[in-house]
Amino acid sequence: MCGIVAYIGPRDAYPILMKGLHRLEYRGYDSAGVCLINDDIRIYKCKGKVSDLEDHVSGQDISGTIGMAHTRWATHGEPSTLNAHPHISQNKTLALIHNGIIENYASIRSELKNRGYLFSSETDTEVLVHLIEDIMINEKVPVEEAVRIALNQVIGAYAIVILAKEFPDKIIAARKGSPMVIGIGEGEFFIASDATPLIEYTDNVVYLNDEEIAIIERNKDLKIKTILNKAHTPYVEKLEMSLGEIEKGGFEHFMLKEIYEQPRSIQDSMRGRLHVDHGIVTLGGIRDYEQKIINAGRIIITACGTSWHAGLVGEYLLEDLARIAVEVEYSSEFRYRNPILSEDDVVLVISQSGETADTLAAIDLAKSKGATVLGICNVVGSSIARATHAGVYTHAGPEIGVASTKAFTAQVAVLAMLGLLIAQKKGTIPKSKFQQLLIELDNIPAKVERILKQNEKIRDIATIYKDVKNSLYLGRGYNFPVALEGALKLKEISYIHAEGYPAAEMKHGPIALIDESMPVVFIATKRGIYDKVISNIEEVKARKGRIIAIVTEGDESVKALADHCIEIPDTEEMFVPLLATIPLQLLSYHIAVMRGCNVDQPRNLAKSVTVE
Repeated sequence: MCGIVAYIGPRDAYPILMKGLHRLEYRGYDSAGVCLINDDIRIYKCKGKVSDLEDHVSGQDISGTIGMAHTRWATHGEPSTLNAHPHISQNKTLALIHNGIIENYASIRSELKNRGYLFSSETDTEVLVHLIEDIMINEKVPVEEAVRIALNQVIGAYAIVILAKEFPDKIIAARKGSPMVIGIGEGEFFIASDATPLIEYTDNVVYLNDEEIAIIERNKDLKIKTILNKAHTPYVEKLEMSLGEIEKGGFEHFMLKEIYEQPRSIQDSMRGRLHVDHGIVTLGGIRDYEQKIINAGRIIITACGTSWHAGLVGEYLLEDLARIAVEVEYSSEFRYRNPILSEDDVVLVISQSGETADTLAAIDLAKSKGATVLGICNVVGSSIARATHAGVYTHAGPEIGVASTKAFTAQVAVLAMLGLLIAQKKGTIPKSKFQQLLIELDNIPAKVERILKQNEKIRDIATIYKDVKNSLYLGRGYNFPVALEGALKLKEISYIHAEGYPAAEMKHGPIALIDESMPVVFIATKRGIYDKVISNIEEVKARKGRIIAIVTEGDESVKALADHCIEIPDTEEMFVPLLATIPLQLLSYHIAVMRGCNVDQPRNLAKSVTVE
């Protein structure tokens, strides 16, 4: 949630902050604000997007070489100018921006009110800036010490940046449970909630760890200490990201660009890992844990949203190939249960951002019970990558569109390689079958390219269904998670209600919804339970439902029944999700664009859910 960017150095801060906010707008876009210091604290903020903030600031004093900015995804308090960040302290000596939730804000707020503090917003964030100022005044300590004391009093998650009028050459930043990265340039520093605002300025970065505070001063070295006042030496890493990866590259939207990047992103996820000529799969990140997986009593996959759908495909893959019992859990539910876990269990967590709050909490729970926790995530240096015992990066590249596309197929590709690796080590599939699967997985990127050539046909189908109110997505076996993912894509970017079901479950309720105005999307490829799916299609057709089918190239049986067919190349059953999801992404994209929806920034959603 929320985007944070800050700068201190010799340049004018405002242009850097605005460019950074535009790069971070996928994290939140309810309201935005900027703070600059040049003799005094100047704050400009408004409800709306970053472009609205730029209009609001036009003609104002934007001078200064130190500043911070924020784009908000509302949690406490509705989207409004008053609730927008930055928030300023009562004496107007401190300004603060915040990503996260202060869970005990109500009790702190009540106490501060009793001391005479006035509040102008409904946010939990304003409580924190008043608390820090109160500590500075009463304990007569500098701002960094007041921040440290305050953070020992709050419960919850935070990534914060603080500017102080008394210290116009200093920025204080801190994090717990929400990401924060510091870019180190020549005599300048950049702070952000992810690396996208930094990459054109520096590739030297420091990722703050939980409960760390950064003291960033002009013309001085970066200092880091914990909220318990223990000094830490900054660990500088090289940023592995290029500017071109976070620009649209001629596409109308990031989502469309990322759909079209999938041949490359799937290939990148397999690069250096899938060795067809040598007949092996290597996943270096988990090499030391291979035996642990082989001997696991069971594997529990936990994730949220699209990553959960990838986990469902992973369940089929791992049980099919490696013959290990697998359970798939929503992280948001798993973290609040009292699951039965042992040292023989492996918990596999999946996240695009590596910052998902519920999944991070699930990691803590699993580790507390002695389970081995492995991760699959996309963002190098992310919290999940550091919290797990080991893991595998998907290497899909930055995903800016809020609706996840290339992250899903990269996650499934990694899960497929994991299943193949463990199957080979356990000897649960014949060598000939293993080699056949390696070859076919290696062919998937080229087959995705062929599907993308049907974009115009898919757009024509979208034209017919752009105004429907409801849709049903049905699939069986490996295609059931594809149905769930297809329905999610449609509802989150076009705001059309859509549900995914196992096709056989249609008769247990959803069939009551079917009439001549209800489009039903079938994933009806020849691999899997093909004849049964045809029977399900017949049932829909008998009730005048309109049928859109994803079929194997050359299919004639489904074509005779469906209103529209989109062909995908033939592949092994377990790899069908890597292909069948592509036309569903394009269908959702075109419907949303035709409905006038903002596909990159759908309402009420943010890319990375770093709060509960």
